[in-house]
Amino acid sequence: MTAPDRDRNLRRRHMHERQAVVFGSLVAALAVAALASAAVYTGALSVPFLERDFTSPSPEPTGPNLPDPPCPPEGTLPVAANAIQVSVFNGAGRSGLAAETSTALAGRGFVVLAADNYPARITTTAQITFGEAGIAAGYTMAAYVDGATLVMDKRADATVDLVVGEAFTGLTDPAAVALDPATALTGVEGCVPLETARENALPAATPTAAPEDEVAVEPETETEG
Repeated sequence: MTAPDRDRNLRRRHMHERQAVVFGSLVAALAVAALASAAVYTGALSVPFLERDFTSPSPEPTGPNLPDPPCPPEGTLPVAANAIQVSVFNGAGRSGLAAETSTALAGRGFVVLAADNYPARITTTAQITFGEAGIAAGYTMAAYVDGATLVMDKRADATVDLVVGEAFTGLTDPAAVALDPATALTGVEGCVPLETARENALPAATPTAAPEDEVAVEPETETEG
């Protein structure tokens, strides 16, 4: 065998030895990793950074926290529909909902002042807002809107705002409206004394209409012949 052939064979043998060492190390590392994974999976091995709980971040609130509604003062009686002035707002994003609801309310005898869009989305059935002077009117309105949330603000008059939300499916069936003109109104669950509600009442504000305003329902007027 010539010297060049001998050198070539030596280099080839050394290369094979290095490859054997590399592959052997990889096989050993994979075997150790597999054993460690099995130990962690079965609980035989504890890994501190894997022991903490993983939780999703809490969802952001979808709207402002509303104060508890006032309980109607003792002896507060329902108000006749034709004595309640209401503005209706669409908080569901469904086109025409405020105008449709206004027409239905007018058919029940309510005095509809306006129908418009609400600047925020309401995911619940509805929200009824009134001032201290409109507690009886607000509670009376709630009898016609099942599941509505009652909110008191600091408006001085007895007008009522009705915001219909995504869960709103229509007014309560007239036959199911449980109101007796001679029977005092009962407070809703979670209502607070008027003194407490007065302290926590929201500032009085008229909602600003969103784009593509609904067509307002104008009160019908009689013309003199």
